[in-house]
Amino acid sequence: MIIYEFKLKGKDRQYRAIDEAIRTFQFIQNKCLRQWMDVLGLSKYDLNKYCAVLAAEFPFASELNSMARQSAAERAWSAIARFYDNCKKKLKGKKGFPKFKKNCRSVEYKTSGWALSENRKAVTFKDKKGIGTLKLKGTYDLNYYDVKQIKRVRLVRRSNGYYAQFAIDVDIKVKTQPTLQVVGIDLGLKYFIADSKGNVEPSPQFYRKSEKQLNRANRKKSKKFSAARKKAKLRQSSNYHKSRNRYARKHLRVSRQRKEYCKRVAYSVIQSNDLVAYEDLNVKNMVKNRHLAKSISDVGWSTFRQWLEYFGHKYGKVTVAVPPHNTSQNCSNCGKNVKKSLSTRTHLCPHCNYVADRDINASINILRLGLTTVGHTGSYAWGDLPSWAVGASLLSNGESGNQESPSQ
Repeated sequence: MIIYEFKLKGKDRQYRAIDEAIRTFQFIQNKCLRQWMDVLGLSKYDLNKYCAVLAAEFPFASELNSMARQSAAERAWSAIARFYDNCKKKLKGKKGFPKFKKNCRSVEYKTSGWALSENRKAVTFKDKKGIGTLKLKGTYDLNYYDVKQIKRVRLVRRSNGYYAQFAIDVDIKVKTQPTLQVVGIDLGLKYFIADSKGNVEPSPQFYRKSEKQLNRANRKKSKKFSAARKKAKLRQSSNYHKSRNRYARKHLRVSRQRKEYCKRVAYSVIQSNDLVAYEDLNVKNMVKNRHLAKSISDVGWSTFRQWLEYFGHKYGKVTVAVPPHNTSQNCSNCGKNVKKSLSTRTHLCPHCNYVADRDINASINILRLGLTTVGHTGSYAWGDLPSWAVGASLLSNGESGNQESPSQ
């Protein structure tokens, strides 16, 4: 599965119709979740049948396409299934009990309820929400694929407009010539990555560079909120919504910069090597450190790993996630353990007098561990699915989609 994304161009009434469809989609999803809580032993099939009951009871729900209602039920069931899996695995801490959605931003259609124009530059939605025909703005060309290959169409609302995502069923695997190269990668804060060959990639720090602008926009948003409450005793105003949207667009720009940077570096690493070993970092627990949480979130380790494993899957390269324990402490030359604090950036071994950068030393240890565990790469480090598929929305056939630039 691949996902092609286009920006939508339409009229204000069409945008309001999309918002109404998103609210209906959220309503059905929350209703299905409540039904699962109230009635014991419900299955995914039962929730799909419950969508027909909601359509008969609520007129605005019947206006949404029937398969879109089923997509809402499937999205609710995906959260329920994830909760069941975490309980079976007996994970420590919270198991991720499903929550009601308060601010849903997308609605998903399956194979009905929409139609493409002859030149594939516009899409028409045929349900009773009144969305109508919307122009598609983007660099992708849908003429290469049959309409039957498009399994889902998703409408997404963002701070800078509305987008349409087309999930296309194609074989993403590409045959490449072997490079006969292997590499180990250490992820860090000073350097984005440091490999076992001595190369380093600087950390771009997109959030840090834009932090002043973000803080200024956030202050203006707060002032608009306070002024509205004092003047008219209203919770929100039009000026507040404008400033909030301006603040959200700045955050969207930073996230896109980080994503494109991680994608570019991961693509370069995969194209240059046949085997890539990297750390199996638990970022969720690492960001609990209040001193390093902002820097860890800014560097985007999880995003880089998702794209690394995705490109490895696409181009047939081996990606190995190894345990990160003592990779920075052990000497890559003699194997002795050399204790050092996080502020110590140079590895100096008193046993063999080996001197190297801390991250370079760790990357060599990571490569050695990756070569010794290469026989176990059949199972992904984050479960039954690779990490690039964990955060994606599962499709009805159990597969997952991903999105990439035309150049890749």
